[in-house]
Amino acid sequence: MPTSARGARAEPPDAPDALETSARRASARSPVTMRDIAAASGVSQSTVSRVLNNAPTKVPIAPDTRERVIEAARHLGYRPNPLARGLRGAPTNLIGAVVRDFSDVFYAGVIETLVVESMAHGYNVVLGHVNGRLDAGTPLTTVLETRHTDAIILLGDMRAYPELLADLRGSPVPVVALWQGGSPLEFPTANPDDRAGLQAGLEHLASLGHRRIGFLSAELPNNYRIREDAYADFMRDRFGGVPDGYLQRCPLDLNGGESALRRLMALAEPPTAVAASTDLVAMGALHAAHTLGIPVPARLSVVGFDDILIASHTVPALTTLRMPIAEIIGHAVAEAVTLARHPGTGREPSLATFKPELIVRESTAPPGKRP
Repeated sequence: MPTSARGARAEPPDAPDALETSARRASARSPVTMRDIAAASGVSQSTVSRVLNNAPTKVPIAPDTRERVIEAARHLGYRPNPLARGLRGAPTNLIGAVVRDFSDVFYAGVIETLVVESMAHGYNVVLGHVNGRLDAGTPLTTVLETRHTDAIILLGDMRAYPELLADLRGSPVPVVALWQGGSPLEFPTANPDDRAGLQAGLEHLASLGHRRIGFLSAELPNNYRIREDAYADFMRDRFGGVPDGYLQRCPLDLNGGESALRRLMALAEPPTAVAASTDLVAMGALHAAHTLGIPVPARLSVVGFDDILIASHTVPALTTLRMPIAEIIGHAVAEAVTLARHPGTGREPSLATFKPELIVRESTAPPGKRP
């Protein structure tokens, strides 16, 4: 066995004993460094760096050496520091997500899906929030430290923040935009086909025999009216127009839906069915129907939009349009990863659309006899 004389080449330690010893030593301090991995695997720190960063080398690294380094890193629980990597200009394996509104229950499911999909591609997610704390002049760096992300995904229409959008246009970090509503196309974008989804819900009601169909139109950001317009067009094409009072605008919350339904049911000839632009408003309508003594669906059918988590647990369970979250997020993460890993790839604006799926539950039925 060679001695540890100066200049002698270090022999790789015997596994797994050496790894166990190194792991015990590394556990006494935090975090695990590349120096720890080099000591455990018997190679230089520069070799560890090249292996873990998958960096090109003039002299190829032997497969067994590469495997030894990876195994040591795994055994020691090594976690790369994305901030340090970002400062060196190396990929951080972080995706920045700028969320328009954390208070919207819809985005809770979106963020969860984004995290899972990103991790499947080897990325973690850093969240930035705009609603409620920024003004129109706030720059991107206030929301998200872009040096530390490989790509940015926008969740929601950001037209209310022009300086933020200006920074995004000039950012070297690629941007993918989701749920952009009617905003101008500026980045690779994925949107739901809200018009097709809303019309599918109305077709469902019409197929059950409903002719008097009302609409609860939530006040969506940036005066977004695609779903409302789809309702008006459907009623005009199918039944000659929207009856007076059948289109009720309301705040985007439970109380808004409850108040809007009360106004509808107070009409001289109330509707036998209502569609809502969001599940939250539809749930407010269900509560209003209950307090008014109107059985759903015997006297009133209700259709929502989004299929948020609680939609299947209302009483009765809500018929709704399921937002294609998994498809939209899957498309967006794949696009963001491609742009991040291949900087030369074009970033021209593009649009992919995904159609919501009608989910029929217990809140819809043919119109019943009125007392």
